[in-house]
Amino acid sequence: MPVALYALAAGAFGIGVTEFVIMGLLLDVGADLGVSLSAAGLLISGYALGVVVGAPVLTILTARWPRKAVLLGLMAVFTLGNLACALAPDYELLMAARVLTAFAHATFFGVGSVVATGLVPANKKASAIAIMFTGLTVANILGVPFGTWLGQHYGWRSTFWAVTLVGVLAFAVIALLVPANAAKPEASNLKKDLAVLTRAPLLLGLLTTVLSWVGVFAAFTYIAPMLTKITGFAESAVSPILLVFGAGLVVGNLAGGRLADRWLVPTVYGSLVVLAVVLGALTFALHNAIAAVIFVGLLGAVAFATVAPLQMWVLEKAQGAGQSLASSFNIAAFNLGNAIGAWLGGVVIDHGLGLGAVPWVAALVPLAAVPVAWWAGRLEAGRALNPAAAE
Repeated sequence: MPVALYALAAGAFGIGVTEFVIMGLLLDVGADLGVSLSAAGLLISGYALGVVVGAPVLTILTARWPRKAVLLGLMAVFTLGNLACALAPDYELLMAARVLTAFAHATFFGVGSVVATGLVPANKKASAIAIMFTGLTVANILGVPFGTWLGQHYGWRSTFWAVTLVGVLAFAVIALLVPANAAKPEASNLKKDLAVLTRAPLLLGLLTTVLSWVGVFAAFTYIAPMLTKITGFAESAVSPILLVFGAGLVVGNLAGGRLADRWLVPTVYGSLVVLAVVLGALTFALHNAIAAVIFVGLLGAVAFATVAPLQMWVLEKAQGAGQSLASSFNIAAFNLGNAIGAWLGGVVIDHGLGLGAVPWVAALVPLAAVPVAWWAGRLEAGRALNPAAAE
C-alpha cells in the first residue's frame, strides 16, 4: 500500500481524537466555563451539526481545487479550529470553534476516500479506504484515552493544545507524502454534482449508512451504564473493556475493507446482518462478565466492518461525477446516524423498556437497513440496464 495512505490516516487520527475526546472532558469543561453538564454535552451535538453542514458547503466550494490542496486546506481549518478551542475564553466561543473544526471532518474523509482509491489498483480500493479509517480507529484506542487523561490532569485546554500539534504534524506528512497529482478533481460543474445526489440508489445508499450507525450508537452511547448496571462491572473496569472495543474497531475495519475488495455487495449485506445479530446477542451477553467483554469487542469489529464497504458502495453509485460530494455526504450520514442513535437509546431507556432493552432495539435498525440496501441494488441494476431512462 502507498505510504500516502498512512499520511491520510494521520489526518484521520487527529479528527477522531477531537471528535470523541470531549466526551470524557464534559465535567471539566462545564466546571471551568460555568455551564451545566447538559450544556457542555451540546458541544458534541454542535460538532455533529458542523459535520453535516460542512459536508456540502466545503465540498462544493473546493470542488475544482487540486485534491491535495483541499486536504491541506482542511487540515489547516482543523488545526486552527482546535487552536481556537484551546484559547476559547467562554462557552459560546468554544462552541463556535467546535463547529468550525467539524466543518473539516466530512470533507476530509470524503475527499480522502476519493484520493485513497485513486492511489491503488481497482482490487484494493476498499482496503485503501480502510487504511485511511485506521487512523480513526487508533484515535479511539490510544488518542482519546490519552487526551482524556491529559485533560483531566492538566486542564481540558491542554488536550486541545495537543490535538493542535497533531494537526500541524498531519499537515506536514500530507504535504510530504501525498502526490501532487493524486486523484485530480472531476471535470464537472455544480449542477451535475448536485444531480448525483438525486439518484435514488445513491440516496438509498446514504439511508443505509444512517441506519447502520443508528444501531451502533444506540448501543455504544450507553455501553458504560450497561456494563456497570447490568453486568456488574466496577466503573474502573469500563476503560479497559473499551480498549477491547477499540481493538475490535481496528480488526473489523481492515477485514471489512479486504472483504469489500473481493465481494462488495455481499459484504454490505453481510456486515449489516452480522451487526444486527451481534447487537441482539449483546442483550443476553451482558448478563455474563466474560461474554459481555467478548461481545463488546465483537461490536467494535462488526461496527467498523461496515465502514469501508458502505463508503466504497456510495462511491460506486456516484459513478465519477460528484464523487467527492457523495463521499462527503456519506460521512455526514455516519454522523447523522450517531446523533439519531444516541437519541434512540435515550428514548428506549426513558420510556419504560429500560437499559436492558437498548441492544435488541438497536439491532432492529441495521436489520431494517438490509431491505433498503437490497432496494438500492435493484434500482442500480435497473439503471445499468437502461441508463438513458434512469437519467
